[in-house]
Amino acid sequence: MKKVIEPNPAKIAHALEAWFAVSGRDYPWRRTTDPYAILVSEMMLQQTQITTVLDRGYYARWMERFPNTATLAVADEAEVLRVWEGLGYYRRARFLQQMAKQVEGEHGGVFPTTLEGVRALPGVGDYTAGAVCSFAHDAAAPIVDGNVARVLSRVWDDATPVDSREGMARLWTRSRALVEAAKSPRVFNSALMELGQTICRVSAPNCDACPVQPHCLTREPASLPVKSKQTVITAVTERVYFQTGPQGVLLQQESGQRRTGLWKLPELPAEAKQQPPVLHRSKYTITRYKVDLWVHAPPEKAEAAAAAGLQWIPLASLDALPMPSPYRKALNAVLAQQDFQLEG
Repeated sequence: MKKVIEPNPAKIAHALEAWFAVSGRDYPWRRTTDPYAILVSEMMLQQTQITTVLDRGYYARWMERFPNTATLAVADEAEVLRVWEGLGYYRRARFLQQMAKQVEGEHGGVFPTTLEGVRALPGVGDYTAGAVCSFAHDAAAPIVDGNVARVLSRVWDDATPVDSREGMARLWTRSRALVEAAKSPRVFNSALMELGQTICRVSAPNCDACPVQPHCLTREPASLPVKSKQTVITAVTERVYFQTGPQGVLLQQESGQRRTGLWKLPELPAEAKQQPPVLHRSKYTITRYKVDLWVHAPPEKAEAAAAAGLQWIPLASLDALPMPSPYRKALNAVLAQQDFQLEG
């Protein structure tokens, strides 16, 4: 039986660092060693494409409005959510503000420098703590996210499910061995992530352009990584209504875990015998749900619902309210149809 030679962490690390020195992309969070700025970028990039964060100006707007933990800690939560609006997963914005308050209140405004200290901040997991410490302080901290898991599974030709306990343990062990062998953990971790984003892609990996191809064991990269659990997409229908009056537009503030504090159009009462006319229809996807959003004209006796947690919002105040992006787009579309003026 032919003996399989294990990939050499030092050779892989040095090959990646050399590749990144020539091919690494320029992002604003790579031009700083400020741990706060780096944490903001990492929070934004969770479940979100880099192009979305950059091209739509989310990172720039956030850093302009909240350049440090001091400004974020004292900000009004509604403003924090409004600046975040459109990125989704609003718990991330709340975690950032909780983090800022903790840094200001418990650390005297000085961001923690140790892996354990960063890991103890609200909303920070092992990956994020490792990213912040390696990028801000050049610490040899391992990272494992979806891109890294894909790269490591392929390099080691390992079909162990990456969402299993054994699979995760192997990934972290290999990531640690690689970053400890690197000349610069900051450069290496950036290179490792970028390799997964640009070369070792989910589909159509470009193996010919891969700097670690000579060290990679897999011959079927598209078959890896393996997951034991497959995501099932569920179709959901949301029906809401649009109602105006002398006081403005009737809106509802959400109380669920996902969108607490954000505003939306009121839900169409389930007991309505007949659905009112449709004013707008759109579709959006969130996590594992594919949502069909219908905006109706007001149902009968809709104003009575105002006593059940709804609120009249003046037209001039709509733009300042934090609102999920799909509802913002739907509301603006209906307002345009009705020829309303947001200036009030």
